[in-house]
Amino acid sequence: MRRAAPVAVALVILSGAALALDDGGYDWPLPEWMPRPPVPEDNPMSAAKVALGRHLFYDSRLSGDGTVACASCHDPARAFTDGRQTAVGIHGTPGNLNAPSLANVAYLPVNAWANPHMTSLEFQALVPLFGEAPDEMGATGQEDRIFATLAADPYYAVAFARAFPDRPAPDLFTVTRALGAFQRSLMSYDSPYDRFKYGGDLGALSEAAKRGEQLFFDHRFECYHCHQGVLFTDNFQREGSPWVETGFHNTGLYAEYPANAPGRIEITGEPGDAGLFRTPSLRNVAVTAPYMHDGSIPNLRAVLAHYARGGREGHANQDGMIVGFDATEAEIDDIITFLESLTDESFLTNPDHADPWPADHPARINRADP
Repeated sequence: MRRAAPVAVALVILSGAALALDDGGYDWPLPEWMPRPPVPEDNPMSAAKVALGRHLFYDSRLSGDGTVACASCHDPARAFTDGRQTAVGIHGTPGNLNAPSLANVAYLPVNAWANPHMTSLEFQALVPLFGEAPDEMGATGQEDRIFATLAADPYYAVAFARAFPDRPAPDLFTVTRALGAFQRSLMSYDSPYDRFKYGGDLGALSEAAKRGEQLFFDHRFECYHCHQGVLFTDNFQREGSPWVETGFHNTGLYAEYPANAPGRIEITGEPGDAGLFRTPSLRNVAVTAPYMHDGSIPNLRAVLAHYARGGREGHANQDGMIVGFDATEAEIDDIITFLESLTDESFLTNPDHADPWPADHPARINRADP
């Protein structure tokens, strides 16, 4: 394990919330096999910024009517997904897309299902805050009121100044950068598979999971062509990367993709981008059902059945690796057991990721949760 950089920490209790005070240093306590993620030059990491972002992430006062927070669609116990087919926004507005996991999101070069230009977490935060097609948090036109509410909170009065000494008042710049810093801290790397594969613990994986690993990487199934590398996705960037990997694929869900979720074509206008969506990571996949960009497949067995058929309905842009396969029930069981071995229980229960607000605090009391 790489040791975290020493940080002088004190705790100040304001309105029942703990504020981490530090000297500005931050490091990820990553194992040697996990590279550091990239960090934007205009948003360097600090423990104070991560602590502030965590409070904002769980604060429903960022929404237009004080009921929806980032955490309303991203539950840590579900690897920061919500268990729904598609996300639900303000006033119960149904979303078009499934809420993606935020585990290891710092390594992803694209932070959206289908928008290749969504390349920073700070920029992406604007979509749930102000997006109106559909409404998510409904903050459009409410900015002054929202920032004034935050500024009046005793916790934020100190926290913003600690995280942003040169810009101590809550505003769009500081809010989105604090949220980005917290999300970059969400590291998952301690699953049974990690302990077996990288930690040398030969007893960490069951025999069924070991068989499933062999099948997952077998050419008969072709899983690994899209779900590759340390994150099990073909989307990846690290600190100092000379290039980034981005992968979008049409998985044959529809003969014609619906207008409310047409894929990358919505952004590019290119016919070849119809039905193309970013490959999700498979880390913690066993707890992130339902699956696919629209949540249309309920469980892992049904996902494998979809690929065994070679797609649901077919499409002109369907990925050439999706050709179908034959497998026994025992083989399917083993692959599922392998996928379950990618669950990092320490990530799902990490107290550093949990809701920091007291149950009766205004940030939480009216919040809709998954």
